[in-house]
Amino acid sequence: MLGPEKLPRVVAEVGRWVGRARAMARQFREQLEEEVELGAARKAQAARTAQPASSGADQPAAAGPDPAAASSANDERRT
Repeated sequence: MLGPEKLPRVVAEVGRWVGRARAMARQFREQLEEEVELGAARKAQAARTAQPASSGADQPAAAGPDPAAASSANDERRT
């Protein structure tokens, strides 16, 4: 058995090992939760980006400024 001389050292060593094991378990849990959150965020983002493409297929594209008209206007201002 462990006598009074060795017992405190053994208990301290066991405590250190338990502390290390708990820290590793906490780190593993945090990494796992982070991966789950990232996966959910990616899934939500994919759903958001896929949604406008599928709902906007029936509608014509919005008319933006004509790049050719803008460049010719810039040419006129330079002269």
